[in-house]
This record gives sequence, structure tokens and C-alpha cells, in this order.
Amino acid sequence: MKRERNIIITVMAIASVTVFSIALTMLIFGDELEQMFNVIGIRVATVFVAFASFCSSTLFALLILLHNRSVLKINDDTNKRAELFRELQFASANYSIIEFMDRMLIYGESERYVNRMLERKSMMFHMFEDKTKEEDIYAHPEDYRYVSVKIPFRVIEGKIISSITFDKLRFERNGLNYEFITPPSQTESRAFLLYNEHTKRNNVIINLIIKKDSEFYDPEKINIFSKIKIYINITSLLGVMVEGNSELYFTNPEQIEGDGTNTYRINSANFTLTEMPKIVKR
Repeated sequence: MKRERNIIITVMAIASVTVFSIALTMLIFGDELEQMFNVIGIRVATVFVAFASFCSSTLFALLILLHNRSVLKINDDTNKRAELFRELQFASANYSIIEFMDRMLIYGESERYVNRMLERKSMMFHMFEDKTKEEDIYAHPEDYRYVSVKIPFRVIEGKIISSITFDKLRFERNGLNYEFITPPSQTESRAFLLYNEHTKRNNVIINLIIKKDSEFYDPEKINIFSKIKIYINITSLLGVMVEGNSELYFTNPEQIEGDGTNTYRINSANFTLTEMPKIVKR
């Protein structure tokens, strides 16, 4: 807007100087012009009147233009603020926050889902250890172990859950961190949302891919962890997403189940909001 105003002022100044120069030239060469025209005085007066009229009308038009642009900018700003307020009001009333509860299970992933992942070469529902190469998993799937993590949850505030995605998953053991990240080919790691008809509880399931020589998980042993931190995104049914991280404190298993499942009783879990609710536009 400032640039356009400067251009208008420059054009007006150039036009004014041009008209004034012509009028001044006619005054300077008045004698010569008088020999050609007997009414030079009237012509010069007319030119000055036209010059004054031009300057005044141009200035008035410029003021109107600047006023209209100012009003338009104010209206646009007001509309944007109103729209932002409506979005914030909608987001603050339609978000969802969950709490992990009961017990967490770590067990071998179904071969059917593993084969589907390898055939489609899609890791939408998978995460793997940091520094693992995605291409190597497809090239040498026998060098990796596939496990699933299932955690019951409940909505403690807000609306029904539409989807849950993971940004990062961190397991801690004896001061060592085992981090799982989203594959580069995916923008997010989606979790399965499963409702158990028997327990009447919702469960979130995420699949992990680890190297067979990794110390993170051994299906033949009890895998003890000190803490688990989940970086999570929760989207409500109405499309409002919150970002946060959840820390799980639990009792490690004393024995493994017959199918190799490790069961961890969750004693407490806390959720920390890292990003205010926002509407997801897809």
C-alpha cells in the first residue's frame, strides 16, 4: 500500500510539474506568442486555472483512494481476526485428551500384517529404531523382528477420537534410550484404534521394527524398562488436533505369557500438552 501511494504521488508530481512548466514557458515566451495569438493573456490564465483544477482534483482523488485502501485493510484485518477467533473458539470446544491406563502389552506382530507391509512397501502403521534404513528392511526383512505395542486408553476430556499418530516413541532402560521414529517415506505414524468388546475399552496399537541383534527386545526374556515417553498427536472426530507427550510409569512383568507377550501394569500416566488445539485442514 505504501509503495502504491508513493507511485501515485510521484505521478501526480510529474504531471503537475509538466503542466506548470508549460504554463511558465508560455509566460516567458509571451511576446513571441502574442505575435501569433492576440489572446495570449487569456490563454495563460486559462492554463493556470486548468492547472489549479487538475492539482485539486488529483489531490482529492488521491485522498479518497488512500482512505478507501485504509478502510479495506482495516476490514480485512477485522475479518481475519474474527475468523481466527471463531476457529480458536471451535478448537477449544472440540479437542480430545486421552489417558493411558490398565496395562501395556508388547508382543510379536501378526505375520499377516508383516507380509502386507512388505508387499505394499507401506509403513503407515510402523515405526523403527533410529538410524535404521527403510530400504534395508524391504531388502532383508529376515534380519528384523516385528513387535506390536498395545495400550488401553480413555478419553478424559473432549470429544470422540478420530485418529492418533505418533511422532516419536522412547523407551528408557538403565539410563539408555531406545527411540523409534516415523519412516522417512511417511509423514506420520498412524496407530490402530481397537475397541475391545470384552473389556469395553479402547486400545491404541503401534507396530515397531527392530533389528534381531538389538538389546531393546528379546521375546525369550522379560524386557524391563524404567519409563516410556510417547510423543503423540490426538485428533478429535470434528478435526481438532492437539500435540503432546505422555509418560508411562508401570510395573515391569515378573514373567512372560505363553505366547511371549510382555505385560506391563500401568500405575500412572501423565499427559503434557505441547501445542494448543488447532483445526486440521485436510
